[in-house]
Formats: sequence, structure tokens, C-alpha cells
Amino acid sequence: MTLQRNDTSDEQNNHLTRLASVGQIAAGIAHEVRNPLTAVKGFLQLLQEQSPHTYLDIAHQELDNAISTLQDLLNVSKPDLDDEPYQSINLCVELDAILNLFQDKMYKIRVERKYENVDLEIMGRKNQLKRAIFNVIKNAFESISDEGTVSVRHSLDADGKQARIIISDTGSGIPKEKLALLGTPFFSTKSEGTGMGLVQVFSTVYQHGGTIDIDSEESRGTTFCIRVPMERSRASGVVELDLTYRPDMSLEQFMLHNKEAFEESLLNEAMNLRELLVDIQTIGSIDLLQNAHKLVIFLVRNQHYEIMNFAKEEGMLWAKQPSLNLSVKLEWFQSIRRVLWSFLYNYDRLCGTAVTRESYYSQERQINSTLDIFLQQFVVSYTTIKDELIQAHQEMINDLSVPIIPMSSSISILPLLGTVDTHRAKMIREKVLHQVGKMQIQTLLIDMSGVALLDAVVADHLFKIVNGIGFMGCSAVITGIRPEIANTMVELGIQFNDKVKVKGTLQQAFEEIRSSALL
Repeated sequence: MTLQRNDTSDEQNNHLTRLASVGQIAAGIAHEVRNPLTAVKGFLQLLQEQSPHTYLDIAHQELDNAISTLQDLLNVSKPDLDDEPYQSINLCVELDAILNLFQDKMYKIRVERKYENVDLEIMGRKNQLKRAIFNVIKNAFESISDEGTVSVRHSLDADGKQARIIISDTGSGIPKEKLALLGTPFFSTKSEGTGMGLVQVFSTVYQHGGTIDIDSEESRGTTFCIRVPMERSRASGVVELDLTYRPDMSLEQFMLHNKEAFEESLLNEAMNLRELLVDIQTIGSIDLLQNAHKLVIFLVRNQHYEIMNFAKEEGMLWAKQPSLNLSVKLEWFQSIRRVLWSFLYNYDRLCGTAVTRESYYSQERQINSTLDIFLQQFVVSYTTIKDELIQAHQEMINDLSVPIIPMSSSISILPLLGTVDTHRAKMIREKVLHQVGKMQIQTLLIDMSGVALLDAVVADHLFKIVNGIGFMGCSAVITGIRPEIANTMVELGIQFNDKVKVKGTLQQAFEEIRSSALL
């Protein structure tokens, strides 16, 4: 069974969409999840020193696995953001260096090398490509349970435009129905695998403009054929576009002159978001296309301060619109990134020798770094505003759940409704004491007709409310105790002191207050 990954228009784009989704997840939650897990790991270590236990060892090991998975997710979530420059890579030298890392396997697994051209070199990010090749070779060794052969070859394609790296093994092979899932995040044929290794492989090869073919048969082995262009390749999915260019045109001028083409490319790249653009502008007054142009100009000008402010504004706008999904914004951001790299590729192509490689590589790294700044500031602003809104919403709910109703300048009603659990009882006590002091309430009618149930803890908080307002010169009148609540109070041995008045209903309490000329 052969899986071909060389359809640049469909297969790669679909696969890269899945990889982009990993980046979106990582950008939003990976750091936030990893940090508390690391803290928990530290506390477990302290507990283990004080009170050693087997369960703590297991918990510690599982935390290490979780943190390792998150780190893998972060490593593959943004492969095109590394500052590593493109450089000349001698495949023969690097393949041998990688194979030497598996010396411990070679006593039972035979390694075959076949290098057609020892001087063959490609342009790429060396560390990224070495890690990708390492992952494939590692999988080849691990697929062989006993004795077998791993074969590593490299050569030029017939047209001389692509270098081929072919890695074969005589291992267990991959089932036909699972072959198409290779490179999918969190899919692995290994019992304890996460699938992140092959995600990094596919991502790196695509980022270098390459392709991957996989041939596999169960019990017979697997062959990976990686093709990478001899000339340097930019970001994934780049194509040659018919764009306006004049000699000595700066990158900013190039982007401004081709604004409509950029917009069209962006809409094509984010096809599934096209229908949402009008809704987003209507709901949140956010013009995604205009903001994309604004971001790009800030990027090419290297205006860090403006980008940080713009990211904060964007984060605030999206956070304040509950109907706007954060994943939509992150997907749109990924589309901007891919289209921008396509335009950078075409600008470099049209410039020819007008722009030196050194200056262009420097500009690439600068834009990558600035894109990171924008995304980081956007997420920080978004989460900060969201937290503030959630807190304000919770405070409003808390206030509404403790509705002290003033009847006169000195008398108020506190209707207790629904289930009063321990947390809510404590919150009610704190709010009531605050309001009694603030409003100078002299008599508080506590109506319990709407209370669903009562336990000893809740009753204790009720006594604390009564005693607390008593210290502040406020008397309590409790009304609406239903038979089932009264029965619970009897079973719990609850008794009110002489200072607390109890009436059957609010109406009876009002009548007594009137008769006492308190109203």
C-alpha cells in the first residue's frame, strides 16, 4: 500500500490545515496548561520527600508524560517561526551523523547506506531537517522487533531539481487503513506514542517546499521517500503569483501595490471563513480584511510598539464579543501568516539579485519574531479582558443571589431562594454584613420560604448572619420556615435565641412591625 503526499494543491493544504489547528491549540492553552502541571510536579516532589508513597511515584511519572506531550505539541505547533536561518546542508554528512546516534541498535539491526553523490547539498534549516530525518529513522529502528535491516539512501531526481532521501525498514509495517492517518496530530501506531514525531516530519518537509511518499506493507516494512527542492523553499503552500513589481520597489510598496491581490489570496486561503466576514463586522464592528492589511504594514515596517497596541486592541474587541469564537481569529491569523509568506516568496523571486540573501534572511527572522509578538499580545489581552468580564459577571450574579430589598430607611428584606450550599451560605453572610453596615439597616427580615433544603453547615452560617448583624445593632426576624425545614431544624437540635423573632410569613412580620409603629 502506497501513500503519496505530493499533491501540493490539495493533500498538502489539507494536511497543513490540520497542522495549523495544532498551532492554534498550542497558542491558546499549551503554556497555561504546562505551567500549573509543572507547579504540581514540584509539590509532588516535596510530598515524596516528606511522605514517600508508590502512588506519588505514579502521579509524578504521569505528570512527566503529560508535560512531555505538551512540549512536543509546542515544538510542532509553529515550525515556521524558528529564527534558524537557511543554510547549505551536506546530506551525506548529516545522514551519517544521525545514523551514528543509533549505534546501540546496530548489533542486531543491519544498516545499509547508499549515497549517490557525496557532495549533494540542499538549502534549508539544518536543525529542523535533521530532527525530521531523525524521527523517521528512529521509527524505522523501532518498527523492527528482532533482527532486520534499515536502509538509508539519497540521490537526485531525474530533473535534478529535487534531492531524494529514502529511508526503508524491514519492520512490522503499517496497516492499510491507518496509513492515511500518518502525520495526524495524536495518531500513532505505537502503544505509547503521541504522533508528534511524524507531525514534525510532515510539517518540516512541507515548510521546505518538499513532499513525502510512504510505501508500507504489514510484516514486510515501510519506506519513506522525502523529496526536498535543491533551491531554497519558503513557507508552505507558496506559489508564483502574477503581482505588480517595479525595480527598487520596497517590500512595503510591493504590499501596498498588490493590496487587492493580497486580499483575494487571503480570502481563498481562509475559504471556510469567507461567509463569516460580514457577520463578524456586523456583530463586533471588526473589519478582518482591513485589519489584516494594517497588521502586514506594521510588520514590514517593523513597528513593534504599534503592533503591540494593535494586538491589545484586537484582543479587547474579540473578548468583549461573546459570539466571536477565538478559534476563528486564530485560524484567520494562520491564514494571514501563510499568505504573507507567499507574498514574501514572490517579492524575493521578482527582486532577483536586487536584494541580498543576508538582508532577506534577516527580514524573514524579524517578521517572524514580530508575528510572535502580535499573537502573544493578542492572547494576553484577550484572556485578561475575558477574565475581567467573567469576574464582573460573577460579582453581578453574586449580588443578584443576595438581593437585600429595602422597605424603608431602616427595614430591609433578605429573601433566601433555592439551594443554599456551604459556598453560597458563606457568600450570603459576607454580603449581608457588608450591606447592613453600608445601609444602616436596623431590622432585617430573613424570609426562608424559598429555601429548598437546610443542613447543619448552612444553619451554622445562618446563625452567624444573625449574630453578626446583632453586633451591628440590627435585629433579625426570620419568616417562612416550612414544615420540612422545621423538621430538619428539630432533628439538628437548632434553636434560636431570645433576640431572634420568628414569624410564619412575611405578612405576619409586617403586621407586627406596624403594630409596634416601626414602619
